[in-house]
Amino acid sequence: MTTIWEIDFYSRPILDEDGKKIWEVLVCESPVDIQAEPDELFRYAEYCSNSEVNSVRLKEVLSNAIAQAPNSPDKIRFFRQAMNNMITKACDDLGVPATMSRRTYALMQWMQQRLEQEYPKQPGFQPGANPTVSFGTTLARSLPDALQGQKWALVTLPALAFDDLSDWDVGFGESFPLSLIGLTADAVIPGLVIFSDRATPLAAWMSGLELGYFKFDLEPPRLLLETGVSDRWILADLVNASLQAEATNFETAKRQAKGVHFLAVQSSPDVETFAGFWLLQESNLA
Repeated sequence: MTTIWEIDFYSRPILDEDGKKIWEVLVCESPVDIQAEPDELFRYAEYCSNSEVNSVRLKEVLSNAIAQAPNSPDKIRFFRQAMNNMITKACDDLGVPATMSRRTYALMQWMQQRLEQEYPKQPGFQPGANPTVSFGTTLARSLPDALQGQKWALVTLPALAFDDLSDWDVGFGESFPLSLIGLTADAVIPGLVIFSDRATPLAAWMSGLELGYFKFDLEPPRLLLETGVSDRWILADLVNASLQAEATNFETAKRQAKGVHFLAVQSSPDVETFAGFWLLQESNLA
């Protein structure tokens, strides 16, 4: 199985003896399977001084993490655009491909935990708001003509339905344990199913993207797929009030499920196999 790491290299709300912010490298293994145990995922943290903010120091920390990890990473994800050049350079020097992604769900949970439980214990802790990362709005693009779906449907599934997700017949996809997000067994998970006679090429194309989440956009009314950290794709235009109401209900269900939802691709409503299936989460990046 492919090993994916999620990393962050940024300043923390802690000052050193000279009043300079302390930086930190966080490494967290991605849970790419519904049955992964969040507490068993590899994690590594190392503080750095303000004067050590460079790709050489980052490469050193990542090398330390690799030396302790049960499996070396095949791929690294990160979400901070401001650190793009530094992280990419360090990962290139290690021979590990790195990509910007909003699919850093485990890292987000760990970062929030450290903000609440770890940093307040450190000398020089500076309490305050934890600002979220914002991204500029980019022009939404249409899906490639050859990959357009013929039909689609907004649906819901109980959280219990995902217990045997690893046994489903899925061509392309990625998931994570719902326990990572703190969802209970009685949660209801909304999603979108796209039906296409080119289901496999569509799913293969989507698998090459860093899928973040999809959402209902009001102006104009449509469903947008957010990928990477700034790319946007038009999944469907919502041309009437009935479709817009469905999308509004979807957003309500997504909020109630802590942002968790799914995207599925099938050849038709009559088949039980999935050309593609992804569990997704919309959340603020800290």
